[in-house]
Amino acid sequence: MALAPGAGMASSNTLVAQEGTPFNPEGVLRAAQTLATQPFSRGDANLPSALNDLSYDQYRMIRFDRAQALWRGGDLGFELQPAHRGFLFRERVALHEVGDGVARPLTFGREQFTYGEAPTPPEGEDIGFAGARLLAPLNRPGHFDEVVSFLGASYFRALGRGHVYGISARGLAIATADPKGEEFPAFRAFWFERPAQGARQATVHALLDSESLAGAYTFVVRPGETTTMDVDAHIFPRRDVPLVGIAPLTSMYLHGPNDRGRIDDYRPAVHDSDGLLMLKANGERVWRPLTNPRTLQVSAFADESPSGFGLMQRRREYADFHDLEALYHRRPSLWVEPLDRWGPGKLHLVEIPTDGEIHDNIAAFWRPDDVPKKGQPLRLRYRLHWCSRAPIDTTLASFDSTRVGQGSGTGMRRFVLDALGPALAELASDTDLKLEVRASRGSLHHGAVHRNAVTGGLRVAFELRLEGANLVELGARVLSGETAITETWLYRWTA
Repeated sequence: MALAPGAGMASSNTLVAQEGTPFNPEGVLRAAQTLATQPFSRGDANLPSALNDLSYDQYRMIRFDRAQALWRGGDLGFELQPAHRGFLFRERVALHEVGDGVARPLTFGREQFTYGEAPTPPEGEDIGFAGARLLAPLNRPGHFDEVVSFLGASYFRALGRGHVYGISARGLAIATADPKGEEFPAFRAFWFERPAQGARQATVHALLDSESLAGAYTFVVRPGETTTMDVDAHIFPRRDVPLVGIAPLTSMYLHGPNDRGRIDDYRPAVHDSDGLLMLKANGERVWRPLTNPRTLQVSAFADESPSGFGLMQRRREYADFHDLEALYHRRPSLWVEPLDRWGPGKLHLVEIPTDGEIHDNIAAFWRPDDVPKKGQPLRLRYRLHWCSRAPIDTTLASFDSTRVGQGSGTGMRRFVLDALGPALAELASDTDLKLEVRASRGSLHHGAVHRNAVTGGLRVAFELRLEGANLVELGARVLSGETAITETWLYRWTA
């Protein structure tokens, strides 16, 4: 694959194929490898003056003309719509269509968009694109719905059937929540393979670049009730990257039943995700409800080659949110399934204080103990599941709700957990149930586990006497004999 002005390009800003350039995915890999040997150069964020200060509402008015979508009417199973630059999405991103082994650059034209009351770029000026969206007949035959959006740095989002946009993924995270500031890798160019007739999957190649590294990515997208994306990434570090985050997820949590102490809101919950789920290599399943803390909180869960992790939206009923506009009950969960052994490391959870639902304040990612080092390429393979339920064994009961309130005395907090799962319905009425609960500080009291005749599940309750503690790590699970029948519930309580 030749890249203009050639393989010896000075930066990713020049990564645009000439018309009719032969394409091979190996060429994207070589381009990333070459970039990593050169000084980093930031992307082109220059815009015509009319577009310099677009507001959120103005940017939303700018829409691609669906009639001009690439592959429209070709019975190819997908359509492609480039995204306009402006607002938060200022950097130019090179887009290409690949067909019959040849890459063709996509060029900007003002007539491709409708602008409403938003400013328009000068006539005839090629300002390029900010990213792109893939559409497919996701929810009903013959109607093309947005399935995947690649827009903003290395962020991308996808939908399963019946979902609305919520959680995002990223190509990589670097130095998230570090006091010195975060580094944001960005996709500089995309190559979208033209699908075959009636195709049920789409293949996208991308070039990633940042101060610390460059990378070549391939995404294979399969829309459905659960939309899956196979990710194959080759990373080339420019320098050692000790604070890398692999398969990073970004979401929003404002409040829920466990975290309403300072909330004045008619809605019982507001969040894109309500917990972190982890399936450890030894088969233990861990559930960590999210919080909106008063101060930045970073948690780390050690393991060796985890089987999967994700940020989940377990609340799936309108009554859980009572929000007719945001439709939080239809936000997708996002599950990461490693396709290789990732070795020893830690799953990091970052919870950032926020006072508004427009801010993504939750991040989760895997950080390996063997961090990427300069001159040592790294390959990552994993599958993303944009789903309503994690694609894992349901034998263990899930803690579907966590509630926290005033305890029975001064300095006491009461925790009430509800567990649900098909296996609980099969328990004999005389089954001996045992509650295991632990706390890193303070003392535990009044622990009990009961059958819940209303839900068919279990209710767990206990009280924590704080004894002056400002931060307490809690854990709980229910056993029958010596066998766990629930996942492991973990929680960080902070004053």
